[in-house]
Amino acid sequence: MPSLRCLHTPGTGTLTAFQSSDEREDCHNEEPPRKIISEKNAYRQTKLANGTNSMFVPKQRKLSANYEKEKELCVKYFDQWSESDQVEFVEQLISRMCHYQHGHINSYLKPMLQRDFITALPARGLDHIAENILSYLDAQSLCAAELVCKEWYRVTSDGMLWKKLIERMVRTDSLWRGLAERRGWDQYLFKNKPLDGKTPPNSFYRALYPKIIQDIETIESNWRCGKHSLQRIHCRSETSKGVYCLQYDDQKIVSGLRDNTIKIWDKNTLECKRVLTGHTGSVLCLQYDERVIVTGSSDSTVRVWDVNTGEMLNTLIHHCEAVLHLRFSNGMMVTCSKDRSIAVWDMASPTDITLRRVLVGHRAAVNVVDFDDKYIVSASGDRTIKVWNSGTCEFVRTLNGHKRGIACLQYRDRLVVSGSSDNTIRLWDIECGACLRVLEGHEELVRCIRFDNKRIVSGAYDGKIKVWDLVAALDPRAPAGTLCLRTLVEHSGRVFRLQFDEFQIVSSSHDDTILMWDFLNDPDTQAESSRSPSRTYTYISR
Repeated sequence: MPSLRCLHTPGTGTLTAFQSSDEREDCHNEEPPRKIISEKNAYRQTKLANGTNSMFVPKQRKLSANYEKEKELCVKYFDQWSESDQVEFVEQLISRMCHYQHGHINSYLKPMLQRDFITALPARGLDHIAENILSYLDAQSLCAAELVCKEWYRVTSDGMLWKKLIERMVRTDSLWRGLAERRGWDQYLFKNKPLDGKTPPNSFYRALYPKIIQDIETIESNWRCGKHSLQRIHCRSETSKGVYCLQYDDQKIVSGLRDNTIKIWDKNTLECKRVLTGHTGSVLCLQYDERVIVTGSSDSTVRVWDVNTGEMLNTLIHHCEAVLHLRFSNGMMVTCSKDRSIAVWDMASPTDITLRRVLVGHRAAVNVVDFDDKYIVSASGDRTIKVWNSGTCEFVRTLNGHKRGIACLQYRDRLVVSGSSDNTIRLWDIECGACLRVLEGHEELVRCIRFDNKRIVSGAYDGKIKVWDLVAALDPRAPAGTLCLRTLVEHSGRVFRLQFDEFQIVSSSHDDTILMWDFLNDPDTQAESSRSPSRTYTYISR
C-alpha cells in the first residue's frame, strides 16, 4: 500500500497530505495534493480586493446601538469622496486612535497587503520569473511550494524545478556528480533532450531525488560501518614483490612496482593494459595527468612518459640517491630524495623541464613533499616538517612534534596531516605551526595518508587501513575514542600507498596486490540489485 506523508505547518494547525513519489509520478498531470484542515483550528477565508485569499479568525465585537445607527451614513459619505480624500480621512481617524486600536488595524491590513506573486506573474505572461524565483528553493521548501495551490504546483511542474534542483547539486557537489555518473542519470541532465530523445516529466525528477538521497545516506553509512565490496588485483611479480605507489581515475589505475616497472590497469576489467619499462630500480612514486606520467625511482632518476602511448619522453638526472616522492602542478614540479634535498623544477613541456632551485635543510632523507601556490611542505626522517615559500623557495618555518621520522603527509589550504614511524597521525595549522590533534591507533609506522573534507584515510605497516572523522578531529571537544570510524583489514602485508574519493579506496601493499574498496555497492546492495560478485584478477608477468 502506498504511504501517505503529512506536513504540519506550525502555528496553523494545518496538515498537508501528499502521496508517495510513485503515486505522484503516475498522476503528475492531475491536480496537486489536497489540503486537510482540522476543524478545530479552521480559519475563515475571505477574498481580498487584490485577488488573494485572506485567512483570519473572526472576532465577536460588541457594537453600540449609536454606532449601528450612524455607520451607514458615514460609509455613504465615504464612498462619495475621491481616493485621496478617503486616504486623508482615514489618516485623521488613525491619528486619533490609541496603540491598542493600531494593533487591531495592523492585523486586519497585513493579509490585505500580501500578494501571491507566484500566481500573479504567470497571469501577466511572466512564468519564467515565477519559475526562477522558486528554482532557488531547497528540496523541503520545493515540496511545500507544490502544496500551496494548483497554480504553484503547475509552475514547479512546467518549470522542471526538480530537474533544476538536481542539476544545481551536481554542479556544486562532487558526491552528487559522481553518483550521476555511476548511476547513469547524468544522461537526463544539462540538456533539453536526453540520448533516447524522450524528455522525462517533472515527476521523474521528483521521484529521482529521494533515490539520490538514499544513495548518499547509504554511502555515509557504509563508510561508518565499513560495509564495502572488494576487488583485488594480484600483480604476482616474478622477481620482487610489492606495489609502492599508485594513482587512479574512472578508467585506469597506474601503479609503480618494486620490480622496476609501471603497470597500467583497466579499472573496469582489472586487466593489465600496458607495462612501462626503463627504470633500473624500484618505482617509488608517481603522478599523472591528461598528458604525462612522471615517476621517481630508487635508481635516482625521474622519468616522464606519454600517458597514452607509454613512450618515455624525458629522463631527469639530478638526485644522487633514491627519489622518494614527487608532485607536479601548473608548470611546477617538486621532487625529494634520500639524499636529503628537495628539487624545484619548471615544467615548460614534457621535454623541457629545468631545475629552478634546490632546497636544503633537512638532516635526513626527505620522504614526502606537497605544495600549492603558497607553500611547499616537506617531511623527513629527521622528525620535522618544513614549510617553504612556493614563489621564492625561501624557508618559512618548521613544524615539530613527531617523536620519530615522518613517512607521509598531505597539505591543503591551512591543514597539514602527517603520518610517522612513531605510529601517530598529526594535524597541523600551517600558518601558525600549531599541532591541532594527535590520532593514535596504528600499531606500526604510518606509511600513507590522504584526507578530503570529511575524513582521513591512513595506511600503515601493520597492514591496516583506518578511516578517521576529520570534522571531529578538528573539534577539540571531540573525545579521542570517537575519531576512528573504521579499521579495514584485507592486506596481508605493509600498506604502501592509497588514494580515495567519496565512493572508494584504492590501496597497494607489500603483498603485491591492489585492492579496490567500493562503499557505494556493498554486498547487501549488490544482492538486492542482483549485481555481479566481487572479482579477482591475477596478472602473471612474462
